[in-house]
Amino acid sequence: MKTKQRSPSITLQSSNHDEPREPEGQPPGLSTLSVHAGEDRQKVAHAITDPIFVASTYTFANTKAVIDYIEQKQPREEYGRYGNPSERVLERKLAALDGGESALVFSSGMSALAVLLLAKLNAGDEVLFFDECYHRSREFCAKHLSRFGVTTREVRACDYDALEAAVTPRTRLLISESPTNPHLSVVDLERFAEIGRRREVETLIDATLGTPFNIQPISAGIDYVLHSATKYLGGHNDLLAGTLVGTAEQLEPVRKLRGITGAINSPHNVYLLERGLKTFELRMQRHNENGLAVAEFLAGHPRIEKVYYPGLPSHPYYEVAKRTMRGFGGLVTFLVRDADWQQTARVVDSVRIPRIAPSLGGVESLIEQPLVMSYYECSPEERRQYGIADNMIRLACGIENSVDLIADLKQALER
Repeated sequence: MKTKQRSPSITLQSSNHDEPREPEGQPPGLSTLSVHAGEDRQKVAHAITDPIFVASTYTFANTKAVIDYIEQKQPREEYGRYGNPSERVLERKLAALDGGESALVFSSGMSALAVLLLAKLNAGDEVLFFDECYHRSREFCAKHLSRFGVTTREVRACDYDALEAAVTPRTRLLISESPTNPHLSVVDLERFAEIGRRREVETLIDATLGTPFNIQPISAGIDYVLHSATKYLGGHNDLLAGTLVGTAEQLEPVRKLRGITGAINSPHNVYLLERGLKTFELRMQRHNENGLAVAEFLAGHPRIEKVYYPGLPSHPYYEVAKRTMRGFGGLVTFLVRDADWQQTARVVDSVRIPRIAPSLGGVESLIEQPLVMSYYECSPEERRQYGIADNMIRLACGIENSVDLIADLKQALER
């Protein structure tokens, strides 16, 4: 049976993490959490920022101290593969942002997913995906977990009847992104969670594109929230990291396996991620503003055939997005009218502000042609199966001024 997650206690004043307390009145806002959650008020050497701990091992005063650590499960470090003091600060902050009880930090989003699946699945088990999930996530299951007797099945994104019909007594996990990439389909989180709860199957939402600013899957009843923190959480295109949020009980076997596999992050990346989070809400406000402005411009341009953006009334999941999302993010996918892949590539090559690159969520705008960047080695039939059109462009709006991004797109489309 599922364990109900409790709202996390937010440490804003106390240095004792066993007895944290919130200020009286309203709960802290997202920026307040981004800046202060999980941190001691007074830090080492009275610095306002948390130090970077580069130790690979931690010492004990004597043998009794080792025994006390083991028997009393004291909250201190032993070896770098099992934890780092600044990593624990970051994990408390991430749990607070997602409204979860506990969080884990990994070397990447993919390592977060891989360790979770390895910790939770056994031979004979099944995992169900919506078919618009990140293709590497599905590939890991279909090509690699299958070698260990785990079955992966896919159903059409947001088809909840098909999802429930696909559940069997062997199903252990339901997985989706929300919004999906690159089509930006939006999952009805409560309905997704309800199917899992009723069928006693755990649920996971990859909220990389949604972010804790725009969606809160935990409050909708989802068991696990995954982020590629490389994207919006880090926000500066300068680190790789992944996070999982859930209950302490559900994440404990995942934590132990992370320590065994060594899928941890470096002290410097932990520092960069914590620093990036300080401006998280401010950045997301601009990402949301830019995404919507660019999507509205493209939707009215004669050279654009279609725009995928959940903030547009034309999007098939617009009503779900309005109900479940605070904002709609900075990612905009669109099709160039009457263009083959070479003509589409010329549009990509003609922009001056966005860089041509994979990834998203950083302060710099990035642009790519999915056919070339991610699906070049796939057959036309496979690309059709994945919904990747020859004339598709994915634009990840950064935090530049929207008028400049729009002017740049206008000149590129008119060339």
